[in-house]
Amino acid sequence: MSAVSLAGVTKVFNAGRPDEVTALSGIDLVIAGGEFVSLIGPSGCGKSTLLRLIADLIPASAGTVEVAGKPAAKARLDQEYGIAFQQAGLFEWRTVQRNVELPLELRGASRAERRARAAEMLALVGLADFARHYPAQLSGGMQQRVAIARALAVHPPLLLMDEPFGALDEMTRERLQAELLAICAKTGTSTVFVTHSISEAVFLSSRVVVMSPRPGRITTVVPVDLPVRDDAARQSPAYFEAITKVRRALRGSEQAPAPEPRAAGISPAATP
Repeated sequence: MSAVSLAGVTKVFNAGRPDEVTALSGIDLVIAGGEFVSLIGPSGCGKSTLLRLIADLIPASAGTVEVAGKPAAKARLDQEYGIAFQQAGLFEWRTVQRNVELPLELRGASRAERRARAAEMLALVGLADFARHYPAQLSGGMQQRVAIARALAVHPPLLLMDEPFGALDEMTRERLQAELLAICAKTGTSTVFVTHSISEAVFLSSRVVVMSPRPGRITTVVPVDLPVRDDAARQSPAYFEAITKVRRALRGSEQAPAPEPRAAGISPAATP
């Protein structure tokens, strides 16, 4: 069973109004269980919109979105995914432990279960000694690790991440990339990761999905075959070759004219 399946997905904002905008058009994508896939493209191409469609935070205008073999709305109710954004989004008045416990609390888990799972997740992200700290006492990188622990607290089969390391310095970012890969490998979690960084997408992913300017379409899918993902991999010929392929695909998508989408029952977007 696939982790995510998108078929003919189109998203139109303000449909039927003068300011109508087609953000995504005709997206077809299948992500296998345990796979790490990055979405990359120019600003405004619909990467974050696509992530929110998978999460059922907004509805698709056309097409189907399935997560773990279920309609996206059912998958959201069943908590089939965890989600992390660029800002950690921690509650300042709750300790690190209680922030991680939150999704379990909302699910009705017992106090003992919440504490045990939070301790497990904090150990996984290397923050077991900071359980009683508050977010303001942590660095930006540590806060992001807490957010990842919280997203994984219910052991979701899918992790959705929207530029979670975008605001961090380069050294912290690279360290968290390696830690994220180790966590996903240990938990078997599938991941959909939005980024603007070509090098980040290549280092993390088994496939990099390249998107066109609005209306966002998938123009190229670049497979990445790195035998290991460590500092040495960042210097390998295979790494630089994949970066070159993604960069060329991005340049090609920017130069190619985008056709006007005509999904069933949806009019083309007005010219901005």
